Amino acid sequence: MIKGACYVRVSTDNQLENYSIEEQTDRLQAYCRARDITVAEFYTDGGYSGGSTNRPALQQLLRDIRSGEINLVIVYKLDRLSRSQKDTLTLIEDHFLANHVDFISISENFDTSTPFGRAMIGILSVFAQLEKEQITERFMMGKIGRAKNGLFHGGGNAPTGYDYINGRLIINEYEALQIRELFERFAEGCSIHSCWKYMQAHYTTKYGAWKSETLVRNILKNRLYTGYITFNHKTYKGIHEPIISEELFCRVQDIFRHAGEVRDSHNHPFRASTLLSGLVYCGKCGARYHREHGNYSCYSRTKADSRYVTDPECRNRKWKIGELDLAVIDCITRLHFEETKPASIARIQPSKDYSRRLAEIERQISRLIELCRLENIPIPGISQKLNALAAEKNALLDASRKLSDQSVSPPEPAKFCDRLTCLLTGGTREEKRDCLSHIIDKIVLNDENIQVILK
Repeated sequence: MIKGACYVRVSTDNQLENYSIEEQTDRLQAYCRARDITVAEFYTDGGYSGGSTNRPALQQLLRDIRSGEINLVIVYKLDRLSRSQKDTLTLIEDHFLANHVDFISISENFDTSTPFGRAMIGILSVFAQLEKEQITERFMMGKIGRAKNGLFHGGGNAPTGYDYINGRLIINEYEALQIRELFERFAEGCSIHSCWKYMQAHYTTKYGAWKSETLVRNILKNRLYTGYITFNHKTYKGIHEPIISEELFCRVQDIFRHAGEVRDSHNHPFRASTLLSGLVYCGKCGARYHREHGNYSCYSRTKADSRYVTDPECRNRKWKIGELDLAVIDCITRLHFEETKPASIARIQPSKDYSRRLAEIERQISRLIELCRLENIPIPGISQKLNALAAEKNALLDASRKLSDQSVSPPEPAKFCDRLTCLLTGGTREEKRDCLSHIIDKIVLNDENIQVILK
């Protein structure tokens, strides 16, 4: 007696194609009755894609095949088993036939007990793979189309600063306030670590606390906040409202570019290895300088990394790290800063004030208090929510006060020079790097000549 196992699979898309579980089951039962096949069990995977074999019913079927309980596997159509050519052939050859189990697909009217059936399995699985790839291509085209139309493609996981409402990104005023402050603090010279500690101490978002320096870094490098959408390494103009200006974003990326971040230690994988990392260039061949045994050396001369070699014959001199650091610091501290009109950071202020959100916060607080009083909900049960609303309210009120007072006088050049000198002579290496990267565009070395090019 032939003991058959009927395998049924359906995904959301296939339910629209009349491949429902009930339809497949009815046709498989009729086929088995007509051929006197005893159905040992129906194995059903509902809502699972055919692009993977990681399906519970299919895995159970394979276990039962290995135990010798089944002689024959029957499906309604080949793509019910799998849409992958590789997976289809692996299942049939390595699992079914290897355990002396034949395979039948009733729609294509063939089985593996005949040579012709085995040949047709390979041919039809190619078309199943083609259909899968066409579905993937249409899916990718849809995502590219959304990006070209300026629509965010991240689903419901909206980036910090926005809410995802009706398929679009809408500014979350409280989080947008945090994003602006983060960019401005970093642009003004704060390190990634200090920015993270500040945000962690003062704010929360819809996803909770500011959890890591990596989160801060990723936000600072995300052009989405300037009103653009990036997908598949291409950038498109978005329809969402920007939170920061393009100018501020470029200033921040310029700081990253000059930071010379390298993996130089286990504990600090992105800490610059020297004070002038990323700023020093060769005046002979144009290559970067890098750290080499206590020296700043041209990549073309040392050939330490072939990607950065521009002239293998370059013999520009090496500089002792301490010697060049002192020379550059001395050059900067002797600069004379004249009274000039300050170049302020261009900021995009919110298109509306915070009054609507503040009113909503007041309403929510009143509602929570009312629930405690009328419905006997204990205070500890809602204290966390009340604290979060109070913190958001205070932050928005502070932001409103800052927006109403924008007439802050710029620092006098003398005070700026004193502060700069203090940091460059007595600050930590990270503080010195922050100062220099804000002032210096590049340092060009040509043997004994040092040219410091300012921004």
